[in-house]
Amino acid sequence: MQTLEAIDVSVYTLGIWLVHPGRENDFVQAWRDLARKTQEDFPHAKAVLMHDHDVRNRFISTGPWESLEQAEVWRASEMFKQSLEGMHEMLEHFEARTLDEAASIGWD
Repeated sequence: MQTLEAIDVSVYTLGIWLVHPGRENDFVQAWRDLARKTQEDFPHAKAVLMHDHDVRNRFISTGPWESLEQAEVWRASEMFKQSLEGMHEMLEHFEARTLDEAASIGWD
């Protein structure tokens, strides 16, 4: 079995959001607010929120981080916790993951 080299491995956070039907627009606005606040604390932060074509109330967010430590600091921040608390009533389910890049194509 091959092992992944730890050199230049990018770290990503991933969120899988299942929103109560009818609350999709509210959720998108709340997510944008979270993203804006994140960028205030982490000016180089990037993220994307995607809407599932097949499951209309499922959204998936992802974004790269400079390091695992930076992603952990963000997730442990009061800003992140308060933003999630504000979204709680909109959500049926939320799952957070932290991922390491294993392979990529076309990203220069």
